[in-house]
Amino acid sequence: MSGTELRNISFHGIGTPKGPEREPGEHRYWVSEATFLEVLDECVNHSQVRLSFDDGNASDVTIALPALVERGLKADFFPIADRIGTPGNVDEPGLRALIAAGMTVGTHGAGHRPWTSALVTHHEDELRAARTRIAEATGRPVETAACPFGAYDRHVLKALRTAGYRTVFTSDARPAQAGAWLQPRYSVETDDTAESVRSRMLT
Repeated sequence: MSGTELRNISFHGIGTPKGPEREPGEHRYWVSEATFLEVLDECVNHSQVRLSFDDGNASDVTIALPALVERGLKADFFPIADRIGTPGNVDEPGLRALIAAGMTVGTHGAGHRPWTSALVTHHEDELRAARTRIAEATGRPVETAACPFGAYDRHVLKALRTAGYRTVFTSDARPAQAGAWLQPRYSVETDDTAESVRSRMLT
């Protein structure tokens, strides 16, 4: 990798999903705890990796946080505002625990709707109310956003810039440039292993 090139790697749920999928294809992005730890150990060896966690599953705090702290790693977390404190999802004390450990908490919107369509009817909820809800829960400003489902277009990007987000994360599965406003990411999936992550995302 070049000195300015990053590999953004994102996780979703860790462990075994509880209950049915909340949206089609959700379980494809859950990985076992053993696989997560193996992938994390692989990432430790690459200084140009940036880690993130989408959806605000409870496993962000119960599994991911202690594993990150043990390895001296930092990460960005993107909870869904409307799910905070609901069963299986991170609650306000959990979000504050992430902040206390030096993690960054951004927004994944209000209702996990693709912003390419949702901003037409839910603009205020998705980009402003969700941001306020998460900021109040963490006690910190929310300056970063991750596009739900990785969906974006020029209208979404314009809205995010207008709202003043400092960094926006997508799911474009390609390298990123350090310091760039738009940050593409690779998503770890159920069938991934440390070896597949290394070959698909880190070379």
